[in-house]
Amino acid sequence: MDERFNKWLLTPVLTLLFVVIMYQYVSPSCTSSCANFGEPPRAGEAGQPAAAAARRAQAPLEDRERRPQLPPPPRGPPEGVRGAVAPEDEDEEPGDPEEEGETEEEEEPDPEAPDNGSLPRFVPRFNFTLKDLTRFVDFNIKGRDVIVFLHIQKTGGTTFGRHLVKNIRLEQPCSCKAGQKKCTCHRPGKKETWLFSRFSTGWSCGLHADWTELTNCVPAIMEKKDFPRNHSHTRNFYYITMLRDPVSRYLSEWKHVQRGATWKTSLHMCDGRSPTPDELPTCYPGDDWSGVSLREFMDCTYNLANNRQVRMLADLSLVGCYNLTFMNESERNAILLQSAKNNLKNMAFFGLTEFQRKTQFLFERTFNLKFISPFTQFNITRASNVEINEGARQRIEELNFLDVQLYEFAKDLFQQRYHRTKQLAHQRERQKRREERRLQRESRGRRWPKEDGNTEGAVTEDYNSQVVRW
Repeated sequence: MDERFNKWLLTPVLTLLFVVIMYQYVSPSCTSSCANFGEPPRAGEAGQPAAAAARRAQAPLEDRERRPQLPPPPRGPPEGVRGAVAPEDEDEEPGDPEEEGETEEEEEPDPEAPDNGSLPRFVPRFNFTLKDLTRFVDFNIKGRDVIVFLHIQKTGGTTFGRHLVKNIRLEQPCSCKAGQKKCTCHRPGKKETWLFSRFSTGWSCGLHADWTELTNCVPAIMEKKDFPRNHSHTRNFYYITMLRDPVSRYLSEWKHVQRGATWKTSLHMCDGRSPTPDELPTCYPGDDWSGVSLREFMDCTYNLANNRQVRMLADLSLVGCYNLTFMNESERNAILLQSAKNNLKNMAFFGLTEFQRKTQFLFERTFNLKFISPFTQFNITRASNVEINEGARQRIEELNFLDVQLYEFAKDLFQQRYHRTKQLAHQRERQKRREERRLQRESRGRRWPKEDGNTEGAVTEDYNSQVVRW
């Protein structure tokens, strides 16, 4: 009885064992799940979609057998990565852009980027013509053309000026010697300069000469330097400048003056003369204004820091120079602002301190000159370290209300020029690729010329002979 019962029990046990073995053999994907049967699922395996499992079960046997079994993804960050900081998250703290040298390259943050991290969409506010947006200068460095840099205080002009003399890839680079403030920037094969700036010719037209001074002074200075005189070619003067956010620029100038800096030697020439003490009083009685507080700096009504960018870009001859009794204040302000906008728009180039990489891009495309090293965006400056309340900020904006309007105009024009230049560059690249593909097709056509007549579908002689033989 027991023997018959054992034989009867052995048959289903062997059958069940055979089914399990065959199931594991024909279903390799079950190895991991079957091995963990009865165990809690691992992290990352519990959320596996049922649809994916169903698709794998329905796949043909041949595909399942050929499909390699990939190892499970590693858990957590790789070794040596946990807690690491990405390079773009590392903060550097350079000083004022007026005084800092070159630093490591970093990504340029967009000052207008939203707080949620999404990409800002530029919306133009001013209407400009294509002539205003298209800037390409056929700069003849071997001829008589001259780039004139109008350097406005505390706009990053010192850094940009160093780029002009040390960072442009030229056939004959500027010669800069240690210990000397000026570099020699001669044209190839000539002893005549192609750059009029602080670091090449010095302050030849006065310390931080403005638009009114430069346009009346530079041509005469260059004619004196041009020896022997060569009047066979016309001389083109291409004026360039840098602008900065008015509040940041104002705070930077205040900190600079607080440390003892002055510009007392500036000439302020206009209509052939400098202003009288009554026309341009000083804000302090001593040699400098060291230790001045922000309130004292703002309370001086004669402070040239107020609306400095508009005043240095406008034609002061239109408003009687520094004679404030020449016309009423509202009319004077309107003329100054419009003159500054027109002169800025008609300049060969201008850049913005807050957009270093775009400034580099536009300069290179405008003058067809390339910089050796990329520009660096300074995130931390002395102005950015100054903590002011909202009331002080509003007061600064009121004192610089003309600069605020000019900067909004300049930023809009700058962005539109950048997008227009980018668009033209993409169009040229597409045209270049199309031309390259056309030349490749023509080259292949010459390499494998087509035979005359319709050879498509014809039976070769060798094939016919083989058919007969077969």
